Amino acid sequence: MYDVLIIGSGPAGLTAAIYACRANLKVLCIAGGPTVDDSYRLPGGQLMLTTTVENFPGFPDGIMGPNLMLLMRKQAEKFGTEFVDDNVTTVDFSGRPLKVFIGDTAYEGKAVIIATGAKAKWLGLASEKRLRGKGVSACATCDGFLFKDKEVVVIGGGDVAMEDSIYLTNMCMKVTVIHRRDKLRASPIMQKRAMKNPKIHWMWDTVVEEILGSTRVEGIRLRNVKTGKVTELRTDGVFMSIGHDPDTAFLKGHVEMDEKGYVVKKENTMTSVPGVFTAGDVHDHRYRQAVTAAGYGCQAAVDAQRYVENLE
Repeated sequence: MYDVLIIGSGPAGLTAAIYACRANLKVLCIAGGPTVDDSYRLPGGQLMLTTTVENFPGFPDGIMGPNLMLLMRKQAEKFGTEFVDDNVTTVDFSGRPLKVFIGDTAYEGKAVIIATGAKAKWLGLASEKRLRGKGVSACATCDGFLFKDKEVVVIGGGDVAMEDSIYLTNMCMKVTVIHRRDKLRASPIMQKRAMKNPKIHWMWDTVVEEILGSTRVEGIRLRNVKTGKVTELRTDGVFMSIGHDPDTAFLKGHVEMDEKGYVVKKENTMTSVPGVFTAGDVHDHRYRQAVTAAGYGCQAAVDAQRYVENLE
């Protein structure tokens, strides 16, 4: 029996672990599996896929994403957090204690913090994976500064793509939006803002077939879906802005989620189930930053602590 079970080991989960342990609670963090694919959570979260992180407070010279997560995990272990590096398969929140399962093994807790995050959607290209963190990014606000006075492309046609494109014009010389259709899916107001920006250029009815470059992005190979014509475009960076998928499939039917699969946050960090709390990108589809995830982790731990104390 644990006081708090934490599912996920990104900035939200590890911050929650640090705060909960320092409140003298018995904490287990189920960190995720060792393999990166659609079936596994990545121990350490999405920062394990990044290179230099320059906007996390306390590191004026920046820090590699995996190194930051390693330091956070060591800090959580220092205060007594236990870890299981495996994936939760299902949960049972219908009674008390709350139960979290890894296969046939059940872990019981007085409170649960869901911090499984959200995964960026990718095109699925081998070159995209090879150059991830080397000019390919899924976070404009994280990596945009690295492309100051350079030319970049944004893939997508929704509100996220428009927001990213407008943001990138603050530091980039040129932003080209590549969309597979001849009309945007973004809201009218976001379309209008993007269309009025002189730094944003448009390529319609176009898909990316390959990202070019050996050690860094140097360009992209494109195909027009209507004419079949293949062209190449020189660029310094490629931003994937086609959305995110929250890692919540294992929670279906156990906790309230919205139509996109994000956990619904009720009062503070409480979910629809008493004793179950949420932290980070698994409910936050607006900010999606390491520092905001860490902040939510702190909040969830404090809420879980008070919940456990009230039970006792």
